[in-house]
Amino acid sequence: MTSGLCAGILLLVLSTGGNAVAQTSADDANKSNNPLNLAASFNIQNFYTPSLFGTGGHTNDLLLRPTIPFGPNGFVPVPQIFRVTVPVSTRPDPNGGYNTGLGDVNLFDIFLVHSGETEIGIGPLVTLPTATDRTLGSGKWQAGLSAVVVNANKQRLLGALVQWQHSFAGQSDRPTVQSLTTQPFLIWNLPEGWYLRSTATWTFDLQHGNYYIPVGFGAGKAWKSGTTILNLFVEPQYSVAHSGSVPKWQIFAGLNMTFGR
Repeated sequence: MTSGLCAGILLLVLSTGGNAVAQTSADDANKSNNPLNLAASFNIQNFYTPSLFGTGGHTNDLLLRPTIPFGPNGFVPVPQIFRVTVPVSTRPDPNGGYNTGLGDVNLFDIFLVHSGETEIGIGPLVTLPTATDRTLGSGKWQAGLSAVVVNANKQRLLGALVQWQHSFAGQSDRPTVQSLTTQPFLIWNLPEGWYLRSTATWTFDLQHGNYYIPVGFGAGKAWKSGTTILNLFVEPQYSVAHSGSVPKWQIFAGLNMTFGR
């Protein structure tokens, strides 16, 4: 099912062709790919890992990500971007087979502290121990900080999303969690809503010393349907540096829907 989903998204990207080409611009692609865009969105994204270093099996994470912006008000003088990530995860079961279910839900609230060609956002995050099986989550409440920097023009979009979090409560028999993720992203716009992308997330387990640094290269296409921007993409990623039983290959694919702007 996982490989079929990725293949289906790839076929949709390749088959969108010239539909509504005249309606699509580099600005539309940038809006859809910019995590600091002040528009409501809903993203369906999938990480399929067919190969891990040092172990057999595979993993998968289907991510459901609604994003809701809030305008400045009397209490908070800058715009906010609230994002929820709900993972449906698949992991090997130590007793054989695989477990699939809800993973740990992540929430972050970004405050847009600087706007213009270069945008900067920062805010708190929290991860809830909502996993339906021990293999699908940490069993710990976690809290930390997120920071985003984006610089965009008609030719490209550059930026990075950095998140740090540390566990502070949860199941006493589960290990402490402290992690840092860094997602540098480069989007290079092409004609008719097409673009090239490299957006792999570097993950560091600060508590136990494991890490992996993938590099990705993929493509996508954005187009408009009414006032909604639709954005399909696929991006294979390979870990060029690693320590521990971490992903070797990943396939990142998804559909981003940006509403009303």
